[in-house]
Amino acid sequence: MEDTTAYEALPESPDAVAASTAEVRAAHDVLAELYAERLADALDRMPVDRAVLGLFCELTRSAGVGDEVGDIGCGTGRLTPFLAAHGLAPRGVDLSPGMIDVARREHPGVPFEVADVRALPFPDASLAGVVCWYSLMYLPPAQRPLAFAELARVVRPGGYLTAGFKAGDDQRRRGGRSAGLGVVFDVWWHSPEEVQQRLTDAEFEVVFRGWRPPQEEYEASEQGFVVARRVGGGAGRAVA
Repeated sequence: MEDTTAYEALPESPDAVAASTAEVRAAHDVLAELYAERLADALDRMPVDRAVLGLFCELTRSAGVGDEVGDIGCGTGRLTPFLAAHGLAPRGVDLSPGMIDVARREHPGVPFEVADVRALPFPDASLAGVVCWYSLMYLPPAQRPLAFAELARVVRPGGYLTAGFKAGDDQRRRGGRSAGLGVVFDVWWHSPEEVQQRLTDAEFEVVFRGWRPPQEEYEASEQGFVVARRVGGGAGRAVA
């Protein structure tokens, strides 16, 4: 079970942010094989999650802005088969080299690369959409405007974004302990209002917002979901 303890916020100096990023990366290198084993078929047990992702796929295909989508924080690439089966051409990025190694092994022929959501390796307005499935929860508050601005930068006007997240009170928690592999890292359970405001500030328009109760044994909070349309024509704005 997840640790539900809320911890005091830490100073977000450049050194602290760099240390937090390195901690998340190293932890997920360790977790990669465990995730490949335990989460490969998790989507099969989650009809609500599939419905939200299906909505994203349908809206993206019907938008007429292409079919290439970025799976941002793709982990082991577990969403790749679903996205491809629903008519999209996914390509994944993840902070963890270990996760990318597994994704390449499990899904040969799909492009995966190591990258940070705050500096995505895609040209401006080059994607029809982005999927951020439980990948934004590692960002300290002061880093979120940059990340959402990057997501807006790479999505074409009229394209879509979807995100899954642990819904909560925006307090810092320490994740990873339940895996039993000696890793720990900062994680934030976002409030739906926080996510919607970040999207609005980055020139996305929310078209769907929902939630479900915890379902899997490792879920200790409600799970939040959002689908949003890119409405601005600029490069995205980092609003603090």
